Amino acid sequence: MRINNEIKDEEEKSLSETGEKKSHLADLARAEFSKLEHGDEENLALWRWFVDVSLAEYKKTYDLLGITFDSYKGESFYTDKMPEQVQKLRDMGLLKIDDGASIVDLSEWNMPACLILKRDGSTLYPTRDIAAAVYRKRTYNFDKAIYVTSAQQSLHFAQWFKVVELMGYPWYNELVHVPYGTVSVNGAKLATRTGNVVLLKDLFAEAIARVRDIAKEKNSDPERLREISEAVGVGAVIFYYLSNNRMRDINFSMEDALSFDGNTGPYAQYTYARACSVLEKAGECGHMGAATLGDEEAELAKTLAMFPERVAAALSDYEPSVVTRYILELCAAFNRFYHECAIASCEDPELRSSRIALTAATKRVLATALHLICMKTPEKI
Repeated sequence: MRINNEIKDEEEKSLSETGEKKSHLADLARAEFSKLEHGDEENLALWRWFVDVSLAEYKKTYDLLGITFDSYKGESFYTDKMPEQVQKLRDMGLLKIDDGASIVDLSEWNMPACLILKRDGSTLYPTRDIAAAVYRKRTYNFDKAIYVTSAQQSLHFAQWFKVVELMGYPWYNELVHVPYGTVSVNGAKLATRTGNVVLLKDLFAEAIARVRDIAKEKNSDPERLREISEAVGVGAVIFYYLSNNRMRDINFSMEDALSFDGNTGPYAQYTYARACSVLEKAGECGHMGAATLGDEEAELAKTLAMFPERVAAALSDYEPSVVTRYILELCAAFNRFYHECAIASCEDPELRSSRIALTAATKRVLATALHLICMKTPEKI
C-alpha cells in the first residue's frame, strides 16, 4: 500500500514536470516481479514466507465459516504451464506485438486488447488465468468454472474468456464470471491500493465480542458462551452481506447486522432456536394428519414447499440473496404461526400433531437454508 502510494506520487510529479507518467519505483517493482517469475531464489524465499503467513491467517477465517478447500494452488502453480498457452497463441497467429508487449487484438468484439506478455516477457493476469483454466479442465473436467470477483474485473474476464474461445477450446462457454458490487464499512469504501482495508477477521472479532457481551447474561458456561457468540456474531456478518443482491454496493453497519429485531442473521437464528424450543417442549415429532389448517398454518406450509424452487433459482442466477430472502419469508411465516396458534399446548390431538410436524419441518428447512450460506444453527440463544 505504501509503495503504491509512493508510485502514484512519483507518476504525478513526473507528469507535471515532463508530461509523461513515469516512476522509478514502479520500474523497480516490475523488475523484481520479473526476477520472481524467472526463479530468483531470494525473491522466491520471501514469497514463500508471505504465502505461509497468509494461509495461516486465512485458515482462521475459513474455520469460522466452516469452509475447507481441496486445493490451495495459487498463481505460481501455473508458472510452468503458461509457456504452452503462449506458444499456442503464437502458432495460431493470435499473438501480436504492440509497443514491445504481446497482445491478442479483441477490437472485433469491441474490447481492448488482451495483454499476454509485458515488454520484459513477464506474464499478466490473463496469461495465468488461461493456463489455470486449461489445467483445471484437464485435471477436473469441470462442468463449470465459476469466478467470483468484484464487478470491476468484468472486462478482464470477458477478455480472457474470449481469448480461450479464439484458441479453440470447446469448453470456453463453461467459464462463468459472477461479479459483485463494492463494499463500504460505515460509509468508507474499501480499497487495498489506498490502504483503506478492514479485514473480515476483524469484523468477525468485533461481532463476536458484541454478541458475547449480550449473551453472557444468560450463559454462564464459557464453552457454551463461546459457541453462541461465534455462531451469532459470524452469522450476523454473513447474513448482512448476502441479504443484498450481489451487484448492489453495500455499506456494512455492525449495529444493523447484529439487530434481533430486523431482517438479520440473529433474527433468523433466534427463529430457529424458537422452533427447537417448541419441539423440545412438545416431546414428539408429530405428523400431518387430516386436521383442517388455518390461515397461518396454510401459509407456513406453502412457504416450506417453496424451498426447492428458491434454491434452484439461487443456483441458476448465482444469487445467494434468493436464499436469504427465503429465510426471512420462512421466519416471518413461522413467527406468525407461532404467535397465532397453540402448538405444544393445543388440546386437539390431531391438530396438535400437525402443528408439531409443521414446526419440525420449519426447523429442518431453516437449518438447511442457513447451512447453505455458511451459518451455524445454535439450538439455544
